[in-house]
Amino acid sequence: MTIQTAKLSDPAVRAFVAAVNAHDRDAFQALLAPGATMADDGSDRDLDEWTDREIFSTHGHMEVDNESQGGRVLLARYSNDTWGEMRTRWNFTVGDDGRISRFETGQA
Repeated sequence: MTIQTAKLSDPAVRAFVAAVNAHDRDAFQALLAPGATMADDGSDRDLDEWTDREIFSTHGHMEVDNESQGGRVLLARYSNDTWGEMRTRWNFTVGDDGRISRFETGQA
């Protein structure tokens, strides 16, 4: 069963999902700490290039099915125009300032 975005536990992760689903690049960028990093399927990627290719230019969308670790680990159905829908896992590192310093995703 899908968890509504507004019901996600962690405020930074909630805002991340909302920004992805709204295709709001400015809101997404505002959530990231300076020097934020990310990985896809265990490999570090260039964050700006990856988010443009996998989220913003391909209409990325997340439907969260489960959250754990205080809302900083998600299981979601992620879809975009390139890959269609896939089951994914998302892990977030959120700093004391409430901004995301790292996220890791990959197929679940």
